[in-house]
Amino acid sequence: MKNQPRLIGVFDSGVGGLTVVKELLSTLPGTDIVYLGDTARVPYGSKSPKTVERYALSCMRFLRSRGAEMILVACNTASANALPALQKEGDCPVIGAVNPGSMAAAKKTSSNQVAVIGTLSTIESNAYSKEIKSINPSIQVFGKACPLLVPLVEEGWLNHHVTLEIVKTYIGPLFKNNPKIDCLVLGCTHYPLLRDTIKKALRELGVNEVSVVDSAETMATATKKLSESSKTTSQGQLKIYVTDSTRIRSVGAQFLGQKLEHFELVDLQTT
Repeated sequence: MKNQPRLIGVFDSGVGGLTVVKELLSTLPGTDIVYLGDTARVPYGSKSPKTVERYALSCMRFLRSRGAEMILVACNTASANALPALQKEGDCPVIGAVNPGSMAAAKKTSSNQVAVIGTLSTIESNAYSKEIKSINPSIQVFGKACPLLVPLVEEGWLNHHVTLEIVKTYIGPLFKNNPKIDCLVLGCTHYPLLRDTIKKALRELGVNEVSVVDSAETMATATKKLSESSKTTSQGQLKIYVTDSTRIRSVGAQFLGQKLEHFELVDLQTT
């Protein structure tokens, strides 16, 4: 791209993608951002690939109708199952979560053993495994679905002892059976909020020196690389749309890292 896009569109199945928005606000100050959380149809992780593709396309169309000049697919499930369809239909750059995270993992691992945690749909798609192996065929990728983590995050149990034990239950066997794993990819936009708990779980499991790859950070970095300039003279505006408003203020603030003042409720069936 010759110039920084005037408006970046970001969508997720819920409010987890606000972790990506948070990173964008830091990485690309002054950029206008429009966010869509498809909260009426969350979670995508338990839906079929075709359903996820249909939902993702409707999200992209909405953001394009609002003037977005670049689309970030913050939802790992949508990235894993719908990115080719989105890139085929979209007449603008479309960035998914899988490639940036995979690139970072391939760069960080020295043992050539990488673990990926995500929703059931993301893990079953093998999207991360395929992408990482396309970068370096010698890397072994071990995936683990962690379906309970998303509701725990949305409940606000970020540092709860129950969450810690569940994380240990999920990843314990992964690292016990594959002790050379030295990189863990957080393959869901909810998981960055559990970063401290995940690191604590690793310590208690006796796992040391594991690099943690945050897909929100890697997406923001990839977006910056596509832009000639990362700074503008404007303040930058953030517009947030959701398809259901239940608990959006309290839950959304956790992901954005600041008070969520304004949002607009939309119906994708009528827009």
